[in-house]
Amino acid sequence: MLDLFADSDPWHEPLAPGALILRRFALARTAAIFEAIDAVAARSPFRHMVTPGGYTMSVAMTNCGALGWTTNDRGYLYSPVDPLTHRRWPPIPGVFGALCHDAAVAAGYPDFQPDACLINRYAPGAKLSLHQDKDEPDLRAPIVSVSLGLPAVFQFGGLRRNDPLKRLMLEHGDVVVWGGESRLFYHGIQPLKPGVHPQAGEYRYNLTFRQASNNE
Repeated sequence: MLDLFADSDPWHEPLAPGALILRRFALARTAAIFEAIDAVAARSPFRHMVTPGGYTMSVAMTNCGALGWTTNDRGYLYSPVDPLTHRRWPPIPGVFGALCHDAAVAAGYPDFQPDACLINRYAPGAKLSLHQDKDEPDLRAPIVSVSLGLPAVFQFGGLRRNDPLKRLMLEHGDVVVWGGESRLFYHGIQPLKPGVHPQAGEYRYNLTFRQASNNE
């Protein structure tokens, strides 16, 4: 892995070992990204997934890519088929893939090849509780997370749920990349506050790119 912090660029904000925030990194592409989100959602609509424990998630979700993250009564899994439409998930749009590649390179992970992109849509009050991204078979691959629309408070902790948390405001166009030592750090989003964004309206969107298959 490259030295994440060799660059003194003020838009590169160190977060933890192996992790940083690329402030406003996606701004120039947001119009095309929103068009692509609409195209994905037209084929695989947003839905509120139900956890294995019966809890309906407050965040609406859909996926694109060869695999999509979903739930059933036995747990969390990646599936090539959308359980709502019974068709394959839409492919990752080109604008998504290009942004993810550029962000991964900027963060020091030039070999990252995502095959799954989870799209989250937050309405006011929606949140994502502290969790680890650990359903992927190869944890050497990083996570690339793109924030769009309304601002939200991102929580980033450590390897244990009760480790101290950093709380950082993520705004439209910010990209967070984490891997290496921090790949399994707990993270979440505090309840979204009401507002109106010129492009996203009353919502916050998040694109989370992962390598969900084992490429070995």
